[in-house]
Amino acid sequence: MDLGLRGKSVFVAAASKGLGLATALEYAREGAKVMIASRSMEQLVDAQKEIQAATGQQVNIVQMDVTVPEDIVHAIQTAVAQNGGLDIVVTNAGGPHGGGFADMEDADWNQGFELTLMSTIRLIRESLPHLRSSGAGRIVNISSISIKQPIEELILSNVFRAGVYALTKSLATELAADCILINTIAPGRIATDRILQLDGKRAQAEGIPMEQIQEEALLQIPLGRLGTPEEFGKAAVFLGSFANTYVTGQSLLVDGGMVKSL
Repeated sequence: MDLGLRGKSVFVAAASKGLGLATALEYAREGAKVMIASRSMEQLVDAQKEIQAATGQQVNIVQMDVTVPEDIVHAIQTAVAQNGGLDIVVTNAGGPHGGGFADMEDADWNQGFELTLMSTIRLIRESLPHLRSSGAGRIVNISSISIKQPIEELILSNVFRAGVYALTKSLATELAADCILINTIAPGRIATDRILQLDGKRAQAEGIPMEQIQEEALLQIPLGRLGTPEEFGKAAVFLGSFANTYVTGQSLLVDGGMVKSL
């Protein structure tokens, strides 16, 4: 299948590792002009080398903290200048820290709001003029299965990622006249450092081996294994491609069947 991505300009946020990196890698495989952004320049350089070695495609990098509005403006402007426009934006950010309702103070809620919801709003807002100019833009919001099924001890993620999905649904209607499609992709347990971090924290809190946490989690996944970053990246790229011409305002769960509710 031709995804219609060769020569298209793609911006991927929080792409120095994990799901952002996996998504950027798959866009590069399809011949897109990719700009990746992250807080760490050192990690960005490593990711750039990894993608270029795997695909033979040139990848541009820009340093950006998604909680700093000026960084977002600079990063999008840099992507437009270096790649000759902007066709596709993938919003993404590291997850807010874990804990339950009783653990959170106002500062925690404010931090989660800025990191998860406002970063998405600002990235989309800054990108929209350029996506409109492209004639048929695409937006993919990387989220979590918590938009369908809240995850224990991740209250900040549960609340603000639900907000991102509500934003997706709302903007699908507003942007349709501009031929801009917007969707949310929601990973379950994908084999990334984030999953290891959360499993380790839970194991420590409950005083049990991390291996037990992981074994119990696998029992909740019908496919019986973690997803791979590559599997996630391929799904994300389809949603943000020009082979996708009629899917907008939707959430795609990449979770091995873990979420069983409708």
